Amino acid sequence: MFKQSRILLIAALSYLAIGGVQATEKLVIAATPTPQAEILEFVKPMLAKQGIALEIKIFTDYIQPAIQTNEKRVDGNFFLHQPYLNEFKKNHKGDIEVAVAKIHIEPLAAYSHQYKSSAQIPNGAVVAIPNDPSNSGRALLLLAQQGFIKLKDAHNISATQKDIIDNPKKLRFRELEAAMLPRVLNQVGLALINTNYAIEAKLDPLHDALFIEDGKSSPYANLLVAREDNKDSAKIAALITALQSTATKAFIQKKYKGAIIPAF
Repeated sequence: MFKQSRILLIAALSYLAIGGVQATEKLVIAATPTPQAEILEFVKPMLAKQGIALEIKIFTDYIQPAIQTNEKRVDGNFFLHQPYLNEFKKNHKGDIEVAVAKIHIEPLAAYSHQYKSSAQIPNGAVVAIPNDPSNSGRALLLLAQQGFIKLKDAHNISATQKDIIDNPKKLRFRELEAAMLPRVLNQVGLALINTNYAIEAKLDPLHDALFIEDGKSSPYANLLVAREDNKDSAKIAALITALQSTATKAFIQKKYKGAIIPAF
């Protein structure tokens, strides 16, 4: 009886694995909470229908998702844009990440608790900007577009404070980790905040910002990133299809009401 039951069990497992019911495969993606993890949660059921169990590992910083992708602790990540990836590769030897799909754009915007318009920003105001090279350059470009400063090259996305050639208001800059910027908003005159962190802090980029990037022409589309060894896998391909579906586009447009812009 025991032998017969064992044979039946092995047969049943073989049936499931070969084609009776598709075996579930795990796909682990590192992401920041908003909107990346929310978008991934939306596509979870699409992948489940294909036998792929999507696991989302949430991080609140811009370093660990990339490192864990390189270390193969996750299959990929969803949090960065191409300029950030380029800078990360320069500074981290052995980086093997590759961008596999553009998903959405999060326009950078300027916020203030002290002032209601750009014109009210006084001489000597403290301006907080992200401290990672790609986003600090992005913030300086936006400030230059608004006439607050002048840069050597108005199109250099890697601009630093050393590239400022005119600062008529004598603005004082504080470079902080991007996630910290909403927390210091009441301590500075102006803060340039990435939209994901702004939304988490209950800031509405379209209504609360003093000024905002033109997202449609932005080179900062958020990317789904994998590695060379898995970028062509069936699981990653399925995730790309789900993330770039018309259903996902409609979800982004409805949920974020223009604060997040589909990039596909």
